[in-house]
Amino acid sequence: MNTGYALTKGGPLNRDASSPMVATKERTMKRRQKPFLLAVMAALAVMTIIPAVRAQPVADPTETDFQVMTTGDLVRLCEATPADATGIAALHFCHGFAVGAYQYHQIAAAAEAKPPLFCEPRPRPMRNEAVAGFVSWAKQNPQAMNTLPVEGIFRYLAQRYPCRR
Repeated sequence: MNTGYALTKGGPLNRDASSPMVATKERTMKRRQKPFLLAVMAALAVMTIIPAVRAQPVADPTETDFQVMTTGDLVRLCEATPADATGIAALHFCHGFAVGAYQYHQIAAAAEAKPPLFCEPRPRPMRNEAVAGFVSWAKQNPQAMNTLPVEGIFRYLAQRYPCRR
C-alpha cells in the first residue's frame, strides 16, 4: 500500500512526489494561484494604461484660475464654455458657488427669523437660466464687479426675485 510517504536515508518521513495525494494538492495550489495571477496581470495592465491616459495634453485648472475674490472673477468663470481648456471645471465651480450661496441664504434667513433678501419664484428657474441671468445682470451693473462674489449674487437675486410685501 502506497501511503504517499517514503523513508529517506537517515531522516524523517518525506512526501513522495509521485503519490496521488501530492498531485491533488499541486492541482489545488495551481487553482488557488490562478485568480491571484489574473489579478496581478489586471493590475499591471491598468498601471500601463493609466500613464498613457494621463500623458494626453490637458490643461488642468490652476489655483489662481479659481480664486474668486470679486463678482467679476465669478462672472468670468460663469461665462466659460465647455470647449475652453478649463471650461467644464469653471462652469461647475460657478454653479456650485451659486448653489452654495443660495442654500446658505435659505438656512441663515430661517435660523435668524429674518425676512429673506429675495424670494424664490414659482416655478423655479432652471440653474443655467439663473446663472445666465446673473452674468447678464453683472455686465449691466459694472459697479458690482468689484464686490465680493456672494454680495454680487445676493444683489442680483434681490433685484431679480424681490419678495412681495
